[in-house]
Amino acid sequence: MWAALKPNPRNLRAWQLMLLVALLLFWFAMTRPGLLPNFMFENDKQAAFFFGEPLVVAGRIWSWFVTQRDIYRHLWVTLIETLLAFGIGSVLGLLAGLWLALQPMASALLEPYIKAMNSMPRIILAPIFAVWFGLGIGSKVALGVTLVFFIVFFNVYQGVKEVSPVVLANARMLGASQRQLLRHVYLPSATAWVFSSLHNSVGLAFVGAVVGEYLGSSQGVGYLILQAEGSFDINTVMAGILVLTAFALALDAAVTRIEKKLMKWQPRSGETEKL
Repeated sequence: MWAALKPNPRNLRAWQLMLLVALLLFWFAMTRPGLLPNFMFENDKQAAFFFGEPLVVAGRIWSWFVTQRDIYRHLWVTLIETLLAFGIGSVLGLLAGLWLALQPMASALLEPYIKAMNSMPRIILAPIFAVWFGLGIGSKVALGVTLVFFIVFFNVYQGVKEVSPVVLANARMLGASQRQLLRHVYLPSATAWVFSSLHNSVGLAFVGAVVGEYLGSSQGVGYLILQAEGSFDINTVMAGILVLTAFALALDAAVTRIEKKLMKWQPRSGETEKL
């Protein structure tokens, strides 16, 4: 009986939903005057000013999507910027990681420069990209690409380097060519690393798009959030954050579905334990 009340694979979704409901109820109680003792603010209205009110935030989202329907063009722009940055950065990171991992001399030569570029705060490149590509989609995509590229690159590079020398030696003894090694040894080894990096890259692609819209744009969800911040409208800011979070989770779920289809050959943790 007590085991059924504890989180387990069967009721995990229910526990996650209950946790979400608990957080929303706490948010509501914290910003509702008189429901909870508040030690952080001088009066009850300050909590609502700093954190917004859940019902007002929900009403703002409903207005965006149902009543006024004025968010769709902004959301479309942000999603296009995010998907382009995510796709281009992932492909470039995959190709660069594979190439450098298979070229020891080039890797040794370029290693300090790659580390230097990776250590650079890419956000400071946003004004430069705005000058190079203008205030349109191009500058936001370029910023997002720089954020996604290095995560994918280093994961692919490490994944290829982790290939067992014994497996490589056996494949070469069987007469495998370099192309066959790439297809049947290197790529399968790097696939798990690639999808791990893609999950981390989803949020960064959104970061690149939104930060670019902050610095100069006339449309996009980041633009809506910036306008709301200028008028201290915390409810609209929270609504924009929740909308971006929901679509980031949706994109991450799409990556997860693709991963499950491509990684059928890999045994799950439970199957491994049974073996």
